[in-house]
Amino acid sequence: MWNKANAILPVGCLIILLPCAVWGKDDFDAKDRSHWAFQKVIRPEVPLVKNNQAVRNPIDAFVFAALEKKNITASEPTAKSTLLRRAYLDLIGLPPTSEQVDAFLADDSPEAFAHVVDDLLASPHYGERWARHWLDLARYAESEGFKADETRPNIWRYRDYVISSLNNDKRYDRFVQEQIAGDELWPDDPEALTATAFNRHYPDESNARNLMQRRQEILNDITDTVGGVFIGLTYACARCHDHKYDPILQSDYYRLQAFFANTAAQDDLTLMRSPELKAYQEKLKVWEEKTREIREQMEAIEAPKRKVLEADYFDKYPEEIQAVLKKAEEDRNPFERQMAWKAKQYLDPKSHEYVAPVSAVVAKLKGEEKKRWEKLKTELDSYADLHPGKLPIASGMVDIGAEAPKTFVLSKGAYEKPLQEVPPGLLQILDPAPAKVVPIQGRASTGRRTALAKLLTDPANPLTARVIVNRVWQYHFGKGIVATPSDFGIKGEQPTHPALLDWLASEFVSRGWSMKYLHRLIMTSATYCQSSASRSDAAKVDPENKLLWRFPIHRLEGEAIRDSALSVAGLLNPKMSGPSIFPELPPGMPSPRGGWKVNDDPNERNRRSIYVFVRRNTRYPLFDSFDMPDPHESCPRRNVTTSPIQALNLLNSKLTLEWAQSFAGRVLESTDNFERQIETAFELAYCRPPDKFERQLARDFFKDHRDIITERIKAGEDVPLPPNYSAQFTEAEAATMVDFCHMLLNGNEFVYRN
Repeated sequence: MWNKANAILPVGCLIILLPCAVWGKDDFDAKDRSHWAFQKVIRPEVPLVKNNQAVRNPIDAFVFAALEKKNITASEPTAKSTLLRRAYLDLIGLPPTSEQVDAFLADDSPEAFAHVVDDLLASPHYGERWARHWLDLARYAESEGFKADETRPNIWRYRDYVISSLNNDKRYDRFVQEQIAGDELWPDDPEALTATAFNRHYPDESNARNLMQRRQEILNDITDTVGGVFIGLTYACARCHDHKYDPILQSDYYRLQAFFANTAAQDDLTLMRSPELKAYQEKLKVWEEKTREIREQMEAIEAPKRKVLEADYFDKYPEEIQAVLKKAEEDRNPFERQMAWKAKQYLDPKSHEYVAPVSAVVAKLKGEEKKRWEKLKTELDSYADLHPGKLPIASGMVDIGAEAPKTFVLSKGAYEKPLQEVPPGLLQILDPAPAKVVPIQGRASTGRRTALAKLLTDPANPLTARVIVNRVWQYHFGKGIVATPSDFGIKGEQPTHPALLDWLASEFVSRGWSMKYLHRLIMTSATYCQSSASRSDAAKVDPENKLLWRFPIHRLEGEAIRDSALSVAGLLNPKMSGPSIFPELPPGMPSPRGGWKVNDDPNERNRRSIYVFVRRNTRYPLFDSFDMPDPHESCPRRNVTTSPIQALNLLNSKLTLEWAQSFAGRVLESTDNFERQIETAFELAYCRPPDKFERQLARDFFKDHRDIITERIKAGEDVPLPPNYSAQFTEAEAATMVDFCHMLLNGNEFVYRN
């Protein structure tokens, strides 16, 4: 599909292949065609740098060459302890232990830091840390949004899929293909099926009866997200008209949308390979035969009530939807099949637990009917040992037939105002021809998403590799080489190091689309290992540090702050995967709509933040205060604000105080020597010993504060104490240590990656 020579077809070809009457405008001006993002990725030569001693790998050559042009020198390497903490927080989102710091400081070999990076990339915590970045892009949430905000009970499997894929260093091209068309490409692979939930993360209103409008809004959400995440362009701006600035035609918007025209949610994808599923079904058949009579009697009791519920759902739909539902499946056209699929998603009380569970039917039973049903249920339960158990179920996206509904350009984006029909395809400035779609043999699937997956991951595609390389760079340095990571268009930021971006993109593809290779390359560069200290001489020339003459200081996300605090406090539960957790909410905060049942087990509540339930309309308060993005839409780069709520959260939160108490307990248990206690507290929190000024400050604090605590105790006040602290310390000493540790957790150094 792509023009291999320069990724852009000549104007003459456009005139031949792109009739204006069908596609839109038949030409693009020179400015459109020459825009850097649409040019083929050509591997540039690595520049020569005068100070070759500082260059560790080609990244440094590109960065230092740009600095030389401005007569700026790179900064000195940062302190080893700072570099270690930077790497740990960057790759796994947790600070190193004191033992890990000591081991690194004692290793003087040239490869010491490279070994640290390799160890971190091999850690299962790497996937947990970096999955959070991808979930921001995927607008991951575990509820529907809108008024009711119902729970999506199995969507957490997508989160686990992302963690596993990153830990296994799955090729990025495969990672993309699975999320776009995993069900078509690898139908017997549970991971590939789960991956399709990338496009299931749209918000949805279960009570909306205008299904045609809802379908269009869902398609718009998918189009906008895919265009931004994988292609790095603001496709949404072309929904109602040709893009005002970029060469994205309105027909381009609907060409991309056409890939998904036949796709719909399926929330009961079975995650068993064929042989396992066959064995399961054989066991289930035995149970079904033994319990058939009981279940038939239960169904006979339920049927009248179920009919009432179904009629209530049915009667609320518009007449045109009711007419579709009355048709036999074989009599429906592709669009009507879409409407029926969407309606039945909420129509059948047995099929979707979060809309109308069986309990809703049973709740309608009264008197003798209910007693009879409960007796039968008890009898049914006696056969539980014959049942093979629940199937592992995931939510995802599938095609619902071999023929797709037609896709039209919509007048001003209005679903009821179709204009000309368009086939699936990508940007016409890159390739005006329709995508080559090959139907999936033997399956009721169009093959459209397979075609898109292959177009996106074609090495000749000038956008996909550039976009992901830039994102990885951004998460390491706080800002991408292109500062607008989902907008590579004409009004987006220009790349600060365009040659470096292309070199990294070509290197990434040539190295098998390996994310871990890319991390290793970036982190072992001298550019990454620089000090973060500011320098007036360089700041005068490059005040925004665009040329990277120092490592940028960056505040941690709320999730990393929580995880780091739990780790320092010795409370972090490293358990991985599984259904999400519900930590306690701040006192006085009502339970959000949709529910928030706090885990009974405190240890379960102390799992990593990646496992905290994401309710679309109510983000977890600590994360929300530290700029967790709105999961209603894809977030390419988090805001970094400074607000009083952040400080108040860390200072006054009951949770933070509990962390400080456990932190203090670790310090007191480690030694009875006061000076060593201060060192231990600093080492745990900041991965370094205190300097001379800080030591004296700590001594003064303990001297004065201990007296204050003593007076409070005499007055009968309760003071926060470490759990199970040694009797060799007085209450005043222990409480003072709690306040000291609380202060360290509130320090800027704790919440920033230096």
